[in-house]
Amino acid sequence: MPIDSPLMNDLFHQLVTRPAHQRPNATALVHRTLSMTYAQLARDIQSVADGLRALGLRPGERVAIYLPKQSEAVVALFATAAAGGIFVPVNPQLKPEQVQHILNDASVSVLVTSSDRAHLLGEVINRSDTLRHVVLVDDTPLPAAVTHACHWSSLLSAGPQPPLTIKPDNSVAILYTSGSTGKPKGVELSHRNLVVGAHSVAEYLQLTAQDRVLALLPLSFDYGLSQLSTAFLVGGCAVLFDYLLPRDVLRELETRNITVFAAVPTLWVQLASLPWPDTVRERLRLITSSGGVMPPATLNGLRTALPDTQICLMYGLTEAFRSTFLPPEELANRPSSMGRAIPNAEVMVLRPDGSPCTANEPGELVHAGPLVARGYWKNPEHSAHRFRKLPSGQHAVWSGDTVRRDEAGFFYFVGREDDMIKTSGYRVSPTEIEAVITETGCAVEVAVFGVPDPVLGQAIAVALGMGQQADCQDGQQTQWVLDICRQRLPTYMVPRHVTVTSQLPKTPNSKIDRPRLVQEFMAHASSATP
Repeated sequence: MPIDSPLMNDLFHQLVTRPAHQRPNATALVHRTLSMTYAQLARDIQSVADGLRALGLRPGERVAIYLPKQSEAVVALFATAAAGGIFVPVNPQLKPEQVQHILNDASVSVLVTSSDRAHLLGEVINRSDTLRHVVLVDDTPLPAAVTHACHWSSLLSAGPQPPLTIKPDNSVAILYTSGSTGKPKGVELSHRNLVVGAHSVAEYLQLTAQDRVLALLPLSFDYGLSQLSTAFLVGGCAVLFDYLLPRDVLRELETRNITVFAAVPTLWVQLASLPWPDTVRERLRLITSSGGVMPPATLNGLRTALPDTQICLMYGLTEAFRSTFLPPEELANRPSSMGRAIPNAEVMVLRPDGSPCTANEPGELVHAGPLVARGYWKNPEHSAHRFRKLPSGQHAVWSGDTVRRDEAGFFYFVGREDDMIKTSGYRVSPTEIEAVITETGCAVEVAVFGVPDPVLGQAIAVALGMGQQADCQDGQQTQWVLDICRQRLPTYMVPRHVTVTSQLPKTPNSKIDRPRLVQEFMAHASSATP
């Protein structure tokens, strides 16, 4: 899409309304036994948008959606956009403590959830200073403990509201991603960010109206949300799915006649070794991977299992949606490459002073153009650090990733500037886990760090400095820490390894020496290997 295309002025919800006018009877969304045409989906989006406005939602106010992947979650996202609001998708794996942080940080006015999740949140809902309405998508009796609750059906029947003016540069989404401060940061995105992103991805993946896209990833991820926006942009079909076992994924691919499928490397590791049904091998034209490095053995396994399926490796960050992609035809020659810049993006490798690096010189990946987010929600300090203008005046984001670019314009990942852990496709802040463990008082010092893992990409490890308590039983302390983490953290944040010692190693300036912890862990793991 040319950068000056009239579609640059489209709004997020028009990704559905446009195909609803062009091919109203085409299937837009599938979930279990439910199948919605574009006409039905567009009608529900408009009805719920009117219902939100009837509740008193004002332009720019936030609507949180705390649901698994289901049709109401999709409708709520696009309806919030059509109502002039800002949607805040909440990962359904998050526990009440994490949900409370998001509700408070985003000053959410409306929460769309289910009665069982409302019950799980309990007093979290009533303690919010800004939450005025809780919309329950099921028809169970309204819980007395939740004030200002209403049913989804009341939104659908609210009736038309006066016309509303929405501009492409208005904010439409806040996507939460872990940050170095220990608490998730909200990335603020505009209609233009999401619409141009959908056009860019659909262009290089060559998506068409005949594609059936399996939406497996959480809609709170930019990668998961992209499965919807790109499928709807081209008038294709998005199939919502949650799985328990990898074999369930293969069964769904076969049953639903899926042609395009996106996943993170940790799932690809599990899928690569399974026997793929012949019908899936025949119909699946494209798979994509992002959220971490694809292990070479896994990549080779997928190429063997799916010889006629194109494989597209991608790199992105929530702050800029997507930055690079490796064209399938380059996979054999450049399997370790992050690829080249996507359409409508300027991706650079810069030195600390902002000057460009030469070919193959390591530097920081910097992304400029219409995909760059507006900044971090209510976080000017971190926004000023990460989002800065280039000498040309362009709005840009500094990724924090060290990369190099070869003479042909292909990028290669070198490392990260911070201590963030990339596990199962999630970016996890060590300090968020450390805070949970430290609150228990079970150790004098706590350090969380990532260690290489062939399946997860990185596994989460914890080192406990016990001080005078060092004579306690390691196994007992380990189990205690794991139990606390399982109670208070989502599954992907629960540590895989816990080590106990009297004192953690320190740097010369008295900070915990995390690189040394990683080295010691790896040395111990190597010596323990038969």
